[in-house]
Amino acid sequence: MNLFHKKDQYQGYNIYSMKKYVDKKRIIFTTIIVILIIITLGFIIYYSVDTTIRLKNAKRFEQKLIEYESKQEELQKQERERQAKIPKLTDEGKQNIKGIYKSETKRVFLTFDDGPSVNTADVLDILKSNDIKATFFVLGTQVEKMPEMVKRAYQEGHYIANHGYSHQYSQIYSSPETVLQEFNQCNSAVAKAIDVPEYNSHLFRFPGGSVGGKYANLKAEAVTLLEQNNIMHVDWNALTGDAEKSSPDEEYLMNNLQKTTQNKNSIVILMHDAQAKRVTVEFLPKLIEFFQQQGYQFENFYSIIK
Repeated sequence: MNLFHKKDQYQGYNIYSMKKYVDKKRIIFTTIIVILIIITLGFIIYYSVDTTIRLKNAKRFEQKLIEYESKQEELQKQERERQAKIPKLTDEGKQNIKGIYKSETKRVFLTFDDGPSVNTADVLDILKSNDIKATFFVLGTQVEKMPEMVKRAYQEGHYIANHGYSHQYSQIYSSPETVLQEFNQCNSAVAKAIDVPEYNSHLFRFPGGSVGGKYANLKAEAVTLLEQNNIMHVDWNALTGDAEKSSPDEEYLMNNLQKTTQNKNSIVILMHDAQAKRVTVEFLPKLIEFFQQQGYQFENFYSIIK
């Protein structure tokens, strides 16, 4: 029996070939590890980049959300301010108008009829410089000629009330219905001028006043018709007399002012914002000073119709 293998029996299985085999496995294993590392790094980089992009997008979205909410708040604020300027006649407001000449405190309502006119801008400048809000009883025909003046007065917080459309007595007072028609025509002109379609002043001043004269009975009927349509009216209990003469001077206006305001706590003073009434503009600072010295507070009809 041959106890020993032949010499060439294990040929090819020497230590070098085994090392070569092991090295090959190492290379394969190392390659797999490297590939796994590369894949892992790829995923890490991908998710890092993706997370960064997501965070940036989230920040952009958050910023846009903040901007959107801020814009909505601003729009809501603007709408509240817009609504606050639109008169809303309440039962309390109706009673306030009926009791307009009664007050425990001293107050004065500066009112201007017949505008707007070439004098309106100067009137508004004087009122603005004194931080006073007035009430303008405008004419529809004048509103259509100078809508920008009406819009300015409205935007500066003055009350835009209604003095009819034409100011032609024979036309206005042909029937109670024509009085209402004149109101509606003027109101439409104002709403268009100030760009507030739903605007309604709910406040009318009869040309020539609501009582007396040849149309007295018709005016009384018109008052009822207006009230049925949620429209109140107001006259005045003091005046400067700027429409009583063709060319009154400031002394004449001051005498009328002093005479018609005596012993009155609540004053609705009549003035005119017409082209021919330049003296009204020139006298206005003195009128304001007169009431300030007497301790009056200036109001407009926003504080009455509410």
